[in-house]
Amino acid sequence: MERKLTAILCADVHGYSRLMGEDEEATHRILKSCRKLIDSLIEEHHGRFVNSAGDSVLAEFASVVNAVECAVEIQTTLKSENGKLPPDRRMEFRIGINLGDVIVDGEQIYGDGVNVAARLESLAEPGGICVSGSVHEQLGNKLAISYEDLGQQTVKNIANPVRVLRVMLDGGAATRTTTKAAEQSPRKHWRGSVFSIAGLAIIAATVVFVQHLSLRPPTTTASIPPQQRPALPLPNIPSIALLPFTNMSGDREQEYFSDGITDDLITSLSRLPGLLVIARNSTFTYKGKAVKEQQVSRELGVKYVLEGGVRKAGDQVRITAQLVDATTGTELWSERYDRPMKDIFSLQDEIVRRIVTTVNLQLSLWDQRGVLVRKHTDNLEAYDDFLRGFAHQNGTEEGNAQARQMFEKAIELDPRYADAYVAKGFSYWFDWTNLWTQDPQTLERAFELAQKALALDDSEAAAHTLMGNVYLYKKHYDQAIAECERAIDLNPNLLPGYFWLAHTLFLSGKPTEAIGMAEQAMRLDPRNRDFYLVEVGFAYSFTGRNAEAIPMLKTHLIRNPKNFYARLALVAAYSETGRDQEARAEAAEVLRANPRFSLERLSQRLPLADRALSERYFADYRKAGLK
Repeated sequence: MERKLTAILCADVHGYSRLMGEDEEATHRILKSCRKLIDSLIEEHHGRFVNSAGDSVLAEFASVVNAVECAVEIQTTLKSENGKLPPDRRMEFRIGINLGDVIVDGEQIYGDGVNVAARLESLAEPGGICVSGSVHEQLGNKLAISYEDLGQQTVKNIANPVRVLRVMLDGGAATRTTTKAAEQSPRKHWRGSVFSIAGLAIIAATVVFVQHLSLRPPTTTASIPPQQRPALPLPNIPSIALLPFTNMSGDREQEYFSDGITDDLITSLSRLPGLLVIARNSTFTYKGKAVKEQQVSRELGVKYVLEGGVRKAGDQVRITAQLVDATTGTELWSERYDRPMKDIFSLQDEIVRRIVTTVNLQLSLWDQRGVLVRKHTDNLEAYDDFLRGFAHQNGTEEGNAQARQMFEKAIELDPRYADAYVAKGFSYWFDWTNLWTQDPQTLERAFELAQKALALDDSEAAAHTLMGNVYLYKKHYDQAIAECERAIDLNPNLLPGYFWLAHTLFLSGKPTEAIGMAEQAMRLDPRNRDFYLVEVGFAYSFTGRNAEAIPMLKTHLIRNPKNFYARLALVAAYSETGRDQEARAEAAEVLRANPRFSLERLSQRLPLADRALSERYFADYRKAGLK
């Protein structure tokens, strides 16, 4: 993974929500004009526009001098432009600049370097600029600018305090830096936190299709912000999104641990009835990005957002957590915990209970069992191997094999570790469904591991999901449906449960019912709605609505080009509608996505209950050139 040191500029509009609420068209017009000025100044000062979302701007510069000069000119120019507008329509940007190490992923940059710049921006006054101590040190006396030293500031999701300096745009004292004692707001501390092992294996259930789902945010190259989708309405029950916890250790090798903690907490909250919990597939699209809680609320349709950070060092762990009312940006509570690693499994129950209390979630005595986090292993080394296994799951045959080795190590250390049996079972199931193996015993191994997991813990939703998938490919349709429904009963927010229940329903001859389950999956994973169109496209195709299925399958494949099952459905849909040339083109893409593909192997594994429909589809495949 590429890293680099760069100067990061973050900017956003103060009071943007108010401006939009009062006059959307005028606000958009003014923002468009401001963005043209900002983008041209970024280019003029040799910066690179990275991306934008609504009113925000992210840019990088090779030189801190260029970055600060650009920021000063932006604010000076916008001040002049705002002078032409009525006071209540003025658009005042806040700017934060940091010099930091970032992760480079294509055109995007991520990491604490970006996060610090975003926090500096939130500390700046409307029309003002705040810079970090690292920027100030590099500038030295290169610019004729005065600063007001705000001292060390504790900011969200950043482990160490950040020295903050305010750029004095209106002149200021003759000295370069004017010192001011910064008032530190008292921080609350309560004994509780953020963990559990419970059900991390649930994530595995989505991988066979979701493994190809890109979590990389789309690259933005236009100067004007892209048109935003309408805000998702809030549900009539409490709703929450858990953003990926920041790895505060400074060691990239510890990323798997902070991600695993986030997954654990999502899983624990998901089991609570009366609470909508957004799936990790959507929340992890924000990983490493400077994002406002209000934006998350708008895009995911939730009232609450939980953020946090994890630092693991030896036998100690530090957890920070903040719960925010994302509709207003109000922080409801913020806590930090320093605990020995041996207490890691007891922390999550405290934070889950705190969330339940804060959002006024009413639970019956029976439902309160969901608040009590189950500890699935006492062996910290087994837990660590389990998390490392998921870090290897990347949708490839090699990654799947490496993950299985880690799950096997976890089982060796704790033979009663139900989650590890589930995860290992899914690794065999991936081999089977992806046609990575010809061993006829592969599916049976997955079945045995699902049985073992359920024998150890019948309340584990992921184990029921695995069993349902195995029953489906054994063509035991009623049992497959029952297992998926049982998984959803145990975890009302189980994204894989809804996805696989939809998949099972249409393959077993109930395509209309499958559409409702796919729609529920879309609500739990709103950032990836296009992915679940594949299930709706399958259902339409199975009911003869091939013309309607085609655009859905094509939309899905734009984001998931390696899903050869979706391409097979598109081959059949094209063929059924007389578009033979397009069917042949898609057949070629099937072979490109899976060079080991063969109709013989597919016929042995595709669990389609409707025999006549299966025969017709295979005729379509052969007509398109597949063998």
